[in-house]
Amino acid sequence: MNSTLLLRRDGPMTRELARRRVDPIPSQIPERLVPDAVLDAVCGYCSTGCNLRIHTREGRPVNLTPDPAYPVNQGMACPKGWEALAPLSAPDRAVTPLLRGSDGQLAAVPWSTAIAEFCARFRDIQQRHGPDSLAWLGTGQILNEELALLGAVAKFGMGIRHGDGNTRQCMATAVAAYKQSFGFDAPPYTYADFEASDVIVLVGSNLCIAHPILWQRILQNPGHPEILVVDPRRTETAAAATQHLPVRPKSDLSLLYGIAHLLIEQGRIHRAFLEAHTTGFEDFATFVRRFTPDRVAADTGLTVGQIVRAADTIARGKAVSFWWTMGVNQGHQATRTAQAVINLALMTGNIGRPGTGANSITGQCNAMGSRLFSNTTNLLGGHDFTQPAHRDFVASALHLPTHTIPDTNSWAYDEIVDAIERGVVRGLWVVATNGAHSWIQQSRFRALLQKLEFLVVQDMFHTTETARLAHLVLPAAGWGEKLGTFINSERRIGLVQKAARPPGEALSDFNIVRLVAEGWGCGEQFQEWSHPEAVFRILQRCTRGQPCDITGIRGYAHLAQAGGIQWPFPDSTGPGAEPETERRLFADGRFPHADGRARFLFEDPAPLPEAVDTEYPLVLLTGRGTSAQWHTQSRTAKSALLRRLHPQQLYVEIHPNDAHPLGIGDRSPVQVRSRRGELTAMAFLTTTVPTGSVFLPLHYPEVNRLTLQVVDPHSRQPNYKHCAVAIAPISPR
Repeated sequence: MNSTLLLRRDGPMTRELARRRVDPIPSQIPERLVPDAVLDAVCGYCSTGCNLRIHTREGRPVNLTPDPAYPVNQGMACPKGWEALAPLSAPDRAVTPLLRGSDGQLAAVPWSTAIAEFCARFRDIQQRHGPDSLAWLGTGQILNEELALLGAVAKFGMGIRHGDGNTRQCMATAVAAYKQSFGFDAPPYTYADFEASDVIVLVGSNLCIAHPILWQRILQNPGHPEILVVDPRRTETAAAATQHLPVRPKSDLSLLYGIAHLLIEQGRIHRAFLEAHTTGFEDFATFVRRFTPDRVAADTGLTVGQIVRAADTIARGKAVSFWWTMGVNQGHQATRTAQAVINLALMTGNIGRPGTGANSITGQCNAMGSRLFSNTTNLLGGHDFTQPAHRDFVASALHLPTHTIPDTNSWAYDEIVDAIERGVVRGLWVVATNGAHSWIQQSRFRALLQKLEFLVVQDMFHTTETARLAHLVLPAAGWGEKLGTFINSERRIGLVQKAARPPGEALSDFNIVRLVAEGWGCGEQFQEWSHPEAVFRILQRCTRGQPCDITGIRGYAHLAQAGGIQWPFPDSTGPGAEPETERRLFADGRFPHADGRARFLFEDPAPLPEAVDTEYPLVLLTGRGTSAQWHTQSRTAKSALLRRLHPQQLYVEIHPNDAHPLGIGDRSPVQVRSRRGELTAMAFLTTTVPTGSVFLPLHYPEVNRLTLQVVDPHSRQPNYKHCAVAIAPISPR
């Protein structure tokens, strides 16, 4: 691994140091600023959940250092973490509400005018067009307490039925797969499993780039594990693996079924675990018989020897962990692919023990919080909107009448977009996300935003592609400017403290939503939701008895003292009990389904949604570019240092064997076209991309002009990873 991409503070860590905090924690965590302090804040970029210590002077942040005592990052930080303060002082911060006038221009207005206009316009739309005419799009970037307040005010107070988050773009597949297979959205692992596995299988994951701290945890594994990487590209992670399986794009489902077939045929399965703790295995075993090595080799482009060796490596492993990220989640048959990974863990008994698990690594810093508390994919605390008992329980926990809670699920992101196109949704509230850059088939999405009667964008910056289309921009505080909690990929709830005041008139998303509630006239319903920690205690009540029960956490100070706490942590653990630093699920073999068993789920591989042809002969792959970039770069681009760590110009990776016949030279300008749009990029010739494919980093604003409007039928997550394109050189004038 490139040592410049990962820096550790204070030298080697010991396990004992990771288990204790070295600084005294106050009896309560204040929201007000402390003049000179060192404040803890879980990083606001990726889902790893590193803890950063923000050093303040005279109430302003002046520096940060990675926390050597935090069990996640153990004194390490990636480039984004080291530069996490840079966006706070960016010149394009939104510092006052902006309202589009009759001249078509955005102009500053006071908060009173902004909230009055918001509520009047939304209420008018709702009265004229009905309850489905309004929707919101949230994010995995804001705090749990903000997610919950937004979802509760919107649904229970304003009567907005439909809301979803940008987590639909990254983690909806994992949610659907876990719910169907296990009975609850429950990633079973802890990061210590990286260091306890003797075989690590990474499917569609470039961990070195996307989650560099987790890659470092693998490098700390004292057993020097076998590392198998399933990925069409020879990524940085694949190059460091002991086995790289360069499958054809979107053929990984066939490979996973083929490995299952070999393990069953050779009797290398955990029969006792299957009989005691699962259902559907015999049907699955019958199903995968057709996935012979010869067939899988033809499907994937691998050799029979590569497939057999991978299956043998898994079979010989004593502790095998399976990990997946966006290469699986963002596909046309993503849920079944994720469940094929889960099936391998179940059939080999690699779950519930150290170094094992079927493990989805989340994308955004609080995607896990969004999954539990955003009131979108499920009712607060992992409950179900369609279950009367669940609605009654949550209503009681919130001290609200049950009739205020909808009995149907929200539309998913793509369904909200389709409803805009049909003229059903006419008002949209967008919070801390930039869909005009990141949503699939971008040109269509931008055109539909302009069709809305009223678009409200709540963001740190007034310059994002989405904010520029808004009728009203609400200036929001960013990471480090507010108080609350995040949940990372391993289910660890961590604290974010306030180290700076937001600029100008910007407010936390929490306080903006409270203003909206007051303006709408439903503020009295949410009197108890007065402070982030008060909301955290409300959310604890909503989790009681659930697989994610956190009623044993004794407030923010407890989270800080413990170095974060993984769910579940119910109050049944006893007064004064302290959580273990690392905990995993399903050690007892019981799963959240009513019968206590995990399910085998499977389906025939589906045809690709857009095949290549003579006009569009190449497959477009997208993914992360460097560890110095993040999503739409609305924050990472504010750092001069991070901008120096990646190319400023959009580039497209192409194999020399595809480039040379077309007359494309290295670093030469090219045009890339799909059936939906085109873009200009610099060609980068490399053998890390397979022939027949090209790769574009997702961070650049042009990329989603090309992508295809197709979603997985179970998770409704978009297929960003495969569409047909053509590439041609641009002749100099």
